[in-house]
Amino acid sequence: MTVSKSGADVNDWGRNETEEERADRKWGELIQEVRVAQTGVQILFGFLLTVVFQQKYASLAQTDKTIYIITVILGAATTGALIGPVSLHRLVSGQRVKAEAVQWASRMTLTGLILLLATMTSSLLLVLRVATHNAIVPWIVSAVVAWYALCWFVVPMWTLRRHSSR
Repeated sequence: MTVSKSGADVNDWGRNETEEERADRKWGELIQEVRVAQTGVQILFGFLLTVVFQQKYASLAQTDKTIYIITVILGAATTGALIGPVSLHRLVSGQRVKAEAVQWASRMTLTGLILLLATMTSSLLLVLRVATHNAIVPWIVSAVVAWYALCWFVVPMWTLRRHSSR
């Protein structure tokens, strides 16, 4: 890392920013990402909470009820992880710990994405089991999970690896 004439750090990507400016930028980027994920999770979780009050719920097989309960718990955990960065920011705002708060918020967001993958998987499994009663359901769910993993984790990691090998 080098220092510019203005005294700001210039990192490997050519940004001319202080540590505080970098933390502010990273925080803004992170919050935008979390907003996208939070909206979807909150809608999904809201729908999940209503299922138990539907007449069809009583007629579900015990396996499907177990999948539903696991899905609701995963949805609650996902919601907590993705709302966590907002609470963290609110509680430590103004305490001069933004760089550390960004690291923790980033970890919570990644945890939330992993939990979201699990929530979406179990939701899809439950819906397809109830809707089709078809033996192909696990294969369909596996294909969708592979797609999520590719989009959410493999492509970003491949991009990072490709960039860092230059």
